[in-house]
Amino acid sequence: MTGSTYIDYDKAQTVGNKLIRGGDNEVFGLLIVTGTNLGLRISDLLNLTFNQLRQDVLTIKEGKTGKNRTMKVNINIHEALKYFEDEKGEFYAFRSQKGSVYSTQQVNRLMKKYFKGSDITSHSLRKTFGRMVWNVDNQSDRALMYLSELFNHTSASITRRYLGIKQQELNDIYDKIANHVK
Repeated sequence: MTGSTYIDYDKAQTVGNKLIRGGDNEVFGLLIVTGTNLGLRISDLLNLTFNQLRQDVLTIKEGKTGKNRTMKVNINIHEALKYFEDEKGEFYAFRSQKGSVYSTQQVNRLMKKYFKGSDITSHSLRKTFGRMVWNVDNQSDRALMYLSELFNHTSASITRRYLGIKQQELNDIYDKIANHVK
């Protein structure tokens, strides 16, 4: 798999919630929680407002595809938003301490800071969401079909490659052989 990789979902949630509660970088913590629970591209994620995140269901027009996408804002995001009760309005949710919306480059720098990986980028949030959906649905073809639709991929095979599933399965073969020998 080339490019970015996914992060363990539980680790991402832990880091995000720790940043929110610890006051180190609350807004970036919210970005991690939101990104791993909605599966949006970073450009669409950075355009979200607090008012949108407070809804139970939100619809956006994706920047890359121009297609509308409707998403349920789950309990993980609503719980994280409790730490932002004073934040109201139609302004962007993911702003730096200087008040400007994060850039993709800023997000990438912070991802590397908090997750310590050369292949961890802003896109890792979207891939983490995808891997979690796949794992929660028992790594089924049904999950790949759902993700293919959510990600606006043309086929489930593209989604499989996107998530690096084939390579992971091939790598597992070597581990299984090593474990069998013991």
